[in-house]
Amino acid sequence: MTVSSQVKTCVASLKSAQASLEQFALNTQNQEAKTLFENASKTTQQVIDQLANRVQQLENEEPQYKGF
Repeated sequence: MTVSSQVKTCVASLKSAQASLEQFALNTQNQEAKTLFENASKTTQQVIDQLANRVQQLENEEPQYKGF
């Protein structure tokens, strides 16, 4: 497995985790928990954005891995 595909797999996993956090925030009645889940979701989105930039860099360096 290439570094590019590993990073893309990580991004996909993080997107799944972020969706779960957003769902938890929607389903809870506890305001403190809701805030915690929303903050965790925002932090996860920041990590996803950073990794997406890294994926772009990897694809520019190694065009044969683009789209994998």
